[in-house]
Amino acid sequence: MQSIRNIAIIAHVDHGKTTLVDKIIHASKLFRDNQEFGDLILDNNDLERERGITIVSKNVSVRYKGVKINIIDTPGHSDFGGEVERVLKLADGVCLLVDAFEGPMPQTRFVLGKAIDLGLKPIVIINKVDKENCRPDEVHEQVFDLMFNLGATEDQLDFPTLYGSSKQGWMSTDWKRKTEDITELLDVIIDTIPPAPENEGIPQMQITSLDYSSFVGRIAIGRVHRGTFKEGMQVALMKADGSVKRMKIKELQVFEGLGRVKVAEVSAGEICAMMGIEDFEIGDTVTDYDTPEALPRISIDEPTMNMLFTINNSPFFGKEGKFVTSRHLRDRLFKETEKNLALKVVTTDSEDKFLVFGRGILHLSVLIETMRREGYELQVGQPQVIFKEGENGERLEPIETLVVDVPDESAGKVIELATQGKGELLIMEPKGDLQHLEFNIPSRGLIGMRSKVLTATFGEAIMAHRFKAYEPYKGTIPGRINGSLISMNSGVVTPYAVDKLQDRGVFFIDPTEEVYAGMVVGEHNRQNDIEVNLQNAKQLTNMRASGTDTNVKIAPKIQFSLEESMEYIQKDEYLEVTPKSIRMRKIYLDPSMRKRMEQKAD
Repeated sequence: MQSIRNIAIIAHVDHGKTTLVDKIIHASKLFRDNQEFGDLILDNNDLERERGITIVSKNVSVRYKGVKINIIDTPGHSDFGGEVERVLKLADGVCLLVDAFEGPMPQTRFVLGKAIDLGLKPIVIINKVDKENCRPDEVHEQVFDLMFNLGATEDQLDFPTLYGSSKQGWMSTDWKRKTEDITELLDVIIDTIPPAPENEGIPQMQITSLDYSSFVGRIAIGRVHRGTFKEGMQVALMKADGSVKRMKIKELQVFEGLGRVKVAEVSAGEICAMMGIEDFEIGDTVTDYDTPEALPRISIDEPTMNMLFTINNSPFFGKEGKFVTSRHLRDRLFKETEKNLALKVVTTDSEDKFLVFGRGILHLSVLIETMRREGYELQVGQPQVIFKEGENGERLEPIETLVVDVPDESAGKVIELATQGKGELLIMEPKGDLQHLEFNIPSRGLIGMRSKVLTATFGEAIMAHRFKAYEPYKGTIPGRINGSLISMNSGVVTPYAVDKLQDRGVFFIDPTEEVYAGMVVGEHNRQNDIEVNLQNAKQLTNMRASGTDTNVKIAPKIQFSLEESMEYIQKDEYLEVTPKSIRMRKIYLDPSMRKRMEQKAD
């Protein structure tokens, strides 16, 4: 029986998890010397590579000194906490990665808390000690204090610490002593993390994630909790409602290197993939058919935001996407909930509108971005925060902890912006040459906050936030002050028209683009919405007069990313998302209809 160590790597965004996994892969010689490979081997989908973040957790296994180490790379964003909560069930220990300058950040705390509650043994890695201004000893103390505050046991507090640089590929027990490679880390993993327990008895496995293959359909992935599963064995699938279904295992695979290999049987402690199990959900238990016993289900934090998803019904629908009907949209959204645990989809009284509940703007925008790349056209409404009712009937809203590290001279601006969003300042202390600010702020106040803070601090602020709790409603927050410029007609925009309207506000479109009536084409410099005619051309005469033929000078349009557009739109606006473009529009394109709806709302 081989010895197995199951370990999850957890850290805040950008502290170097995936880079460290790369180095472990290289150290264990999974690639031949002449094989070509890039960086961030595990971030294999386009969205993860572009954004430089991990969205879906992944497994890889390496062998070192005769021991098999299963490594799970997890996302750092709290918006993808659903991924982390479910994956920690696979591990016996965690490697907590902390930046040697930034120290433990709020999202580190979030994941570490989950790991400590599950009783996992931590190893602390203080990464990026090659950075200037780094303070490894202080950070080490901060991590100890954090674990103590989270209620770690004495055994968990007696954690080994390694220092090093994932990027340069070295790890050492003393940060002043630079080594050649990361073998010290692998030695510590083998010595510290307990081997996966070989529980005997009735076989049990909880399904914690799934894969899909066009040949065999859905594949259940999980860790064998007890006993042994064999190929061809009759098993029972225990579902959330208590029902038991009979299944047969067609094939078993275990993780080996970056892929999976077929095996005849899998024993307790190993992470495996099972084919032949159908109609399962994440959290179900696969167990013995004659004496079925279920494992406790995975608990997932509640979503805090929702958005309305609907089909694209603008004048430009169907021009750029492949999937445009409500049936396509419904099937795709429900398929997503199978593997994205923190996401919830609710049907409405209208056939083509769906309410999608998620953890935050990033969580929802990654879903929208994935769908548009797959060829879907859809429209989404303004993100709404989910309110709850307290025991005394008062209104509760989600409150988050916001942490901003910012240069001294810009700290005042950040505090001002956070207070406008009903945030309260809790901590302000110097950290190196930066000011470290901590606030409690309603989730509503965070919508649109990132772009404002980055503008005010010339892009130098480092922001992070995570959900704290539901607390009483904090009152109204002023929204966007400026109104919209709305196109009056459909057609191609003329440079002459844009030039004449530049004193009315800023534009989101370029001349020669095609627009439709009711589309939001810019931001008005006053508070009200106005309609503008973008199609009128210059009157031509056969007289040439000096002074009238001056060149047109047009300011470049403002380019919004998907998240910025989601944060920018108002209640009466939709965001139209197609594989090629993102447009803002009024929900009611007809001006007289808009007026009627406004009067109704008043």
